[in-house]
This record gives sequence, structure tokens and C-alpha cells, in this order.
Amino acid sequence: MKSKLKTPALLLFLMAAFAFPAVVKDVFFIHLGVVFGIWIILAFGLNLIVGYTGQVSFCHAAFMGIGAYVSALLTLRAGFNFWTCLPFGIAAAGLLALLIGLPSFRLRGAYFSIITLAFGELVRIVFHNWRAVTNGPDGIPAIPAPPSIPVPLLSRLDFSEKWAYYYLVLVAAVICGLMLYAMVRSRLGRAFLAIREDESYAQSIGINTMRYKLLSFVLGAMFAGLAGCLYAHYFLYISPDSFTVFQSFDVLLMVIVGGMGSIVGPVIGVIFLTALPEYLHLAAGYRMVIYGFLLMVITILAPLGIRGAVVSAVNRFNRRSEGLAG
Repeated sequence: MKSKLKTPALLLFLMAAFAFPAVVKDVFFIHLGVVFGIWIILAFGLNLIVGYTGQVSFCHAAFMGIGAYVSALLTLRAGFNFWTCLPFGIAAAGLLALLIGLPSFRLRGAYFSIITLAFGELVRIVFHNWRAVTNGPDGIPAIPAPPSIPVPLLSRLDFSEKWAYYYLVLVAAVICGLMLYAMVRSRLGRAFLAIREDESYAQSIGINTMRYKLLSFVLGAMFAGLAGCLYAHYFLYISPDSFTVFQSFDVLLMVIVGGMGSIVGPVIGVIFLTALPEYLHLAAGYRMVIYGFLLMVITILAPLGIRGAVVSAVNRFNRRSEGLAG
């Protein structure tokens, strides 16, 4: 029953997402859709680390910042265009994750989380103080949008237009979602889940736990690097304040609230926690208070997140329906 409902619901959601700019037409809502897409890519990456492998990381915004700064600097100082910078930004985030993960994964539990927290703050400090490269707290302005590309039935797709950038981000998010889906249903994904459930047992049956944890960390960071590149060339300005530990907490909350260890959960969490402050017109300080309250409520009432609560409710309804029919 669940599999019969899942595919049509997913297709319906994708159709609605692709039709969104044509139906809504309001520039603000299209902008919000772009922000959703960037955060969804970021949350997919963190979900791979936290939700599927069970390693709590607090430096995901730092990897996003690495991707953003590498892409912006290569564009402005080396004369590369966005399409050339994109693989460099993704690779830089992945390489840094590899360098941090190699020593960090020799530790377990809270020690790893503390190291990622320190690393996230260290990256922000480097962005803030390395003025010769990052322009310090003033940030990097005038980042160009991706160059337009030819498209059948249209002369060219101009990514300085919000609706065009929306489709760029949407396609990137769908590709990331499909990659994550393929990974978690492969032998690789089964190894990740075994580590999450019981690392000692996984090690005892021959799984190289450090290698798989490191791989999930690097892949998750590469997703964040992609999100950073898309962020930089959409907002056309970046600064150290865009990639702080608080942003890492935000994306972690999105994964937890939506539902860890699923593809749909982070999407729900991103939409819910991004739309809520916009709808309520909350200032940043009040937003964190609301986020904390929501996390407490969901942890108590729905420990599997919003997705888990919905799935449980549907399953209960189906069991009752079958009981009545019987």
C-alpha cells in the first residue's frame, strides 16, 4: 500500500515543483523556491552524514562557505565562469572534509561533534580575517550570475532571471535526491545504516567503519559545496556571516524536524522551517526561540520527525480500515 502511494505522490510533488513559477508568477515566491532548493541540497548532504551514518556534524555551513568562496573567487579573480567553477567548489569542500575527517573519525560520539563545531567556527574566523583573499567582514560583492545557456524552444536561458535560476536549482536538487536515493539503496547505503544502528557490530562483521564514515562525510560536504556555489551566484554577494555555526544548527534542525534517514524528511524540514519565519515575519532572534521550542515539541511528540509522524498516522489509519473491512 505504502509503495503504491509513494510513487504517485512523489511524481505529483515534482510536477507541482516544475509548474510552480508558471502558476505563481510572484517574484517573491519564486525567490523563496530558490532558497528552498539550495537548503534542500544542503540538508540532503547533512542527512547522509547524520541520518544515514549517525555522525552528528556541526560544520555543514562551513563546507557550504568553502564552495561559495571558491566559486566566487575563481569567477572574479581567475576569470572562470560559473560552469567551470562549479566542480572546483564541490571538490574543495570534499577535499577539506577528507582532511578534517581523517583524524576526526578516529574519535567517536561527542568528540567528533565537538571537532566539527570547532572547525565550523575556525572557517568563519578565516573568512573574517583573511582580508587579502576573502575581503574580510565586508564580504565579496558583484559575483556574476551563471552565463546563459541555449535551450530548445527558447533562445537562451538567462540565469539572472529568478524563474530561470529556480529551474537550475530545482534540477540540481532533483539530481542530488536521485543520487542519495541510489546510494542509500546500494551496498554502500546498507553499510551506512549498519554503522548508524551499531558501529561495534558493523565493525565485527567486516565493515571498515572509518572508511564508510569518512566517505559519507566527504559526500555530504560535496553536496554542501554545490549548495554554496548556487548560493553565491544567486545572491551575488557572500560574507562570513552567511556561513556561521548557527547556519549549521539551522540545517541540522531541518533534518531532525523533517525526519532523519529518509529522502523526503529533509525536504519537509526545509520547507517548514524556512517558510515559517517568512510567514510569521520573525526576526532572527525570535526565530531561534521558535526553532528551539519546535525541536523540543517534536522530539517529545514525534521523535521520528514530521515525516515519521505522518507515516505512523497513515499506517494506523490503514490498520483500522483493514480491521473494519475484516
